[in-house]
Amino acid sequence: MTTLGYTIVFVSDMARSVAFYRDIIGLPLKNQSPSWSEFATEGCTLALRKSEAHSAQPSEVADITAGTCHPGFFVQDIDAFAAKMNQAGVAVVLPVKLTGFGARMGIWRDPDGLPLSVFESR
Repeated sequence: MTTLGYTIVFVSDMARSVAFYRDIIGLPLKNQSPSWSEFATEGCTLALRKSEAHSAQPSEVADITAGTCHPGFFVQDIDAFAAKMNQAGVAVVLPVKLTGFGARMGIWRDPDGLPLSVFESR
């Protein structure tokens, strides 16, 4: 097994989360329903699944509980992406910075508090 086919993000409000991932993040919507939606991304499908369960959100990325997910995305221009996120009022966890492994990245939260790492493509 060498290919990741999909990742599921459990969400509390499907319409709000679809709008976030489609309109703010910029992912192409493949299909949408009240309980399951998918985005067509290169190599892997991002799926949203409606969930009624809520858990306390960690205050920092280092506090994330084992068994949770932290998706990562690549963008061509992280400064333009960061400006778009800031303009939309998306919560920032880690402002854009150069990492120890040589990539520029930032971390934001989706509407349910899930951290999303965004890396600038080289």
